[in-house]
Amino acid sequence: MSDRYAVFGNPIGHSKSPQIHALFAGQTGQEMSYERVAAPLDDFAGCLREQVAAGLRGANVTLPFKLEAYAACDELSPRALDAGAVNTLSVEMAAGGDAGSARLRGDNTDGLGLLRDLTVNQRIDIAGQRVLVLGAGGAVRGVLGPLLEAGPRALTIANRTAARAGELADLFADHGRQHGCLIEGGGWDEAGGPQDGQYALIINATSAGLGGDTPPIDPALLAPGGACYDLLYSDRPTPFLRWAERAGAAVAVDGLGMLVEQAAESFALWRGLRPQTAPVIASLRPG
Repeated sequence: MSDRYAVFGNPIGHSKSPQIHALFAGQTGQEMSYERVAAPLDDFAGCLREQVAAGLRGANVTLPFKLEAYAACDELSPRALDAGAVNTLSVEMAAGGDAGSARLRGDNTDGLGLLRDLTVNQRIDIAGQRVLVLGAGGAVRGVLGPLLEAGPRALTIANRTAARAGELADLFADHGRQHGCLIEGGGWDEAGGPQDGQYALIINATSAGLGGDTPPIDPALLAPGGACYDLLYSDRPTPFLRWAERAGAAVAVDGLGMLVEQAAESFALWRGLRPQTAPVIASLRPG
């Protein structure tokens, strides 16, 4: 009998995770199944307990349940603690134990997935550069730790609500100092202007693209030869990637690679080996 894994979300029908993990399993010869679970909005914890009792070995968690997953864990990795959210659950059983003895360990692989896609797949150098992150929600908190560990010279968080960006910058200030990075946060207008220094990398972590919009920032903030990255992914260029093209970005890419890379990190936690991601990303790209 193969081991069971799943992705929890609501809605969840659009998720590419089952396809990704099926490709990983085939590539590495692992006997496992992976399915979608549409958890009730008002009872994620109960749904999770039922799945664990039915033999679930691990899970990915997507919107809107990453905070509930965090609260449901018996143990949290340092990355999950930094992120304040969990996207990967591992079910740990005592030897000879039943489902009632299961312990849940939570991790967050989003930041590692983003960093690997940026630095390995896209070959974007972050060390010593100025980075601008748009948005200050849970997605940003989930990726800030690995971004700071990559050693940018400065990282600015810009958000519609300036106070929220400032709070997030304060939360990660010590982390930034440990890696020689100045981290600041403010409103859209506090991202600065060309006179304050341009950014080698601009990352969009807002949901503005879902409504066809882009954050209101000056295209001149992007340095010549700079890169733009959208955490959203789509079969067509997102509004932010169209903005990046107009701004003259040398590299403009969406978050499909991050999706696959964070899934590979989860797979490695569960199965003890890391699959090759490049052929999976290529197979998921349209056309």
